[in-house]
Amino acid sequence: MNAPPTFESFLLYDGEKKIIKEVDTKVTNAAIFTVNKEDHTLGNMIRNQLLKDPNVLFAGYKQPHPLEHKFELRIQTTSDYTPQDALTNSITDLLAELSLFEERFKEALREKKEGLD
Repeated sequence: MNAPPTFESFLLYDGEKKIIKEVDTKVTNAAIFTVNKEDHTLGNMIRNQLLKDPNVLFAGYKQPHPLEHKFELRIQTTSDYTPQDALTNSITDLLAELSLFEERFKEALREKKEGLD
């Protein structure tokens, strides 16, 4: 009854940005990225990918409120690597992994189909 309309969970309003970067002034080489219209699914995948990077010292995310469709991603990196570079590289690597997963999944389906015929 009190839940917001479902379209609010994925549509960006006019002037609303998908990702907002905020420099963390308390910690060196750290930033907080707010990702709008996403949830734990993407937040956890990006965090896990960031933690695979040896130049990332810390990566964590939180969803401020269950009815708000956004998460905050905090990244701290080594001095010669920016948090924005870390995020960009992790998203690129994640896309490559997901493409490989999709390819292998389709191949397994084809093999299964051929086995049934």
